[in-house]
Amino acid sequence: MKTLRRILLAVAAAALTCLMAGGCGVSKIKDIKLVSAGVKYIIPTSLRTFDAVLELGVDNPAMTFNVSGIDGIIRVDEVPFATFTAGEMRVEGKQIIRYELPCSIALEPGISLLDVLKLSTRRSLDGIKADVNLNVASKNGTLKAPLSYKNLDLAEFSK
Repeated sequence: MKTLRRILLAVAAAALTCLMAGGCGVSKIKDIKLVSAGVKYIIPTSLRTFDAVLELGVDNPAMTFNVSGIDGIIRVDEVPFATFTAGEMRVEGKQIIRYELPCSIALEPGISLLDVLKLSTRRSLDGIKADVNLNVASKNGTLKAPLSYKNLDLAEFSK
């Protein structure tokens, strides 16, 4: 479960980092920082699915914005391993706030719990990559941007 926690945190950090890099045309978006990250809990909901809640501390000097439609796929050594989806998040502007982000993980066909156990023996997230899709909208909905990022190396976000 520790490796699964690290993967979830790396995906969340990658999504937030990509959001900052995307910028949405607003200069202060690039100043948003992930100040803390943790996994509140992970609960197996079946033999192939897990629900989790991430805790993300965000320092947002920019405007309030909404993040929705977060989903993607996690690949281990280029083999599709699991898909993930996450709930919506409203990031308040000009504040440092800790948010809870519910998410779900489903193992890909052909991936078993034994594969999850094998993954948990890894000491690093090397070889684990993710594709992340998300939608960002300003508080009033006038500024909208679908963002998509491919082949994010999760090892870079777990340090």
